Amino acid sequence: MSATSRPVSLQFLGAAGTVTGSRFLVTAGPSRLLVDCGMFQGDRALRRRNWAPFPVPPDRIDAVLLTHAHLDHTGWLPRLVRQGFAGPVFCSPWTARVAPIVLRDAAHLQEEDARHAAGHGYSRHREPLPLFDTADADRAVALLRPVPFHRDRLVAPGLTVRLQPAGHILGSATVRVRAGDRSLGFSGDLGRDDHPLLAGPDPAPAVDAMVVESTYGDRAHPPRDPERLAAPIRRALARGGVVIIPAFAIDRTEVLLMALRDLMSGGALPVVPVFVDSPMALAAMQVYRQAVRDGAPEIRPGIRALPADPFDPGDLRLASTAHESARLNDPPAPCILLSASGMATGGRVVHHLAALAPDPRNLILLPGYQVAGTRGRSLRDGARALKMYGGYVPVRAEVVGVGDMSAHADADGLVAWLKGAPAAPRTCYVVHGEPAASAALAARIDRELGWCAVTPRDAERVLV
Repeated sequence: MSATSRPVSLQFLGAAGTVTGSRFLVTAGPSRLLVDCGMFQGDRALRRRNWAPFPVPPDRIDAVLLTHAHLDHTGWLPRLVRQGFAGPVFCSPWTARVAPIVLRDAAHLQEEDARHAAGHGYSRHREPLPLFDTADADRAVALLRPVPFHRDRLVAPGLTVRLQPAGHILGSATVRVRAGDRSLGFSGDLGRDDHPLLAGPDPAPAVDAMVVESTYGDRAHPPRDPERLAAPIRRALARGGVVIIPAFAIDRTEVLLMALRDLMSGGALPVVPVFVDSPMALAAMQVYRQAVRDGAPEIRPGIRALPADPFDPGDLRLASTAHESARLNDPPAPCILLSASGMATGGRVVHHLAALAPDPRNLILLPGYQVAGTRGRSLRDGARALKMYGGYVPVRAEVVGVGDMSAHADADGLVAWLKGAPAAPRTCYVVHGEPAASAALAARIDRELGWCAVTPRDAERVLV
């Protein structure tokens, strides 16, 4: 059978019916390529899926391709390696710099959470174990293979990929996969044309099948308004409070620091100490600073022209050690505290919330999407108590969500990106969204673009 006549299939092994756990298996003859290898986040049912064996023997997967470094697209890679995968992991050059930070931090948190659960007795398991450990993460990092943008790369027999900038975080990519005379496109997480730090995404490719995310598939972002961020912070600082921001360590921390810099330098906010307490965020900030210094094409030219550090609001303080982090459970007020994780699922921010959420002077600011089942989502939905470390903590602090800080394209941006493709695909598969968001985007694609758009089922397999 010739390469062009081999059947090409696509199987949805995550991010179908949910906004997390992106994993898409492309099979062309004997070759298998896994596009993204994300961890499931959210409620217990989703998190338990991380412990299930992979549906395909990992040692029979030829290669993995990462669209970007976020945990819901890369975080299961060390577990895949633990189960036997040893092939190359292709990604953009900047993702190859950022992903090791994410994976090693995730392994550290897995180990730390298992130790904490064992020491405090709140696990259901007699000896709680991490999903993966630092050795697994190190083995996964050793498999990373950088692929420049805009160049074709053979990744397995009969399978060629091309990456283009997605404008979501540093290194993020949209992907075209060619298999003989068939082609597939993957949006990954698509960025915004008005991202304050990164250039917007490249146009969509012409493909036979398109896989598009739908995180914000049923809504439009409000216009960017600095006062939406400034007003609640100003209130909290005026009452002598602490502003706690659960911030994604990659990109969101940098964008927030830039916004705070503009607000403080312009007089909209007083200059107060701004603490960054996340080892991953601190490491990522160094990579972003390097990208700015190097004049990386993904960075907006205006950022490269700034004379000073774009990430210093004026009184930036970095908490590097566990001791420095512990001291921030009783920080000098007023101040602003940025700490990961962005949905308060783990990391140092959980300790800070336990200490600071009960004080009504304080503010918990949520600057991004909050997956159902996470502490961040509970806060956004008005929870008056949060469960953490086996017990409940009252929430008396003010809680505010800021919707215009997202680095995801909204519904308008997704449709505009798809519309820019040189030709319509035969089928557009809408994934990586909560069911209502995915269904709304699929209906809009059908209505406005006239494309066949569907929301695939989990584990569904289709021919391309």
